[in-house]
Amino acid sequence: MKARGGTVIALATQGDEGIRKHADHVIYLPPSSELVSAIVNVIPCQLLAYYIAKMRGCDVDQPRNLAKSVTVE
Repeated sequence: MKARGGTVIALATQGDEGIRKHADHVIYLPPSSELVSAIVNVIPCQLLAYYIAKMRGCDVDQPRNLAKSVTVE
């Protein structure tokens, strides 16, 4: 991404300073076991996506092309 001029945002465990040379921004997460790391990592990603969408002016409550699973009659 950097070669194409993109911004790199990385998720890293607290104390991992080696990631700084590869990323523009680093979100540090608390150390956790491998079994729960996916859960711990997905929360900051969802919040990041939410706030970026709000900054871009997207309607976060009405996403486009979202199919309803239950129809109301």
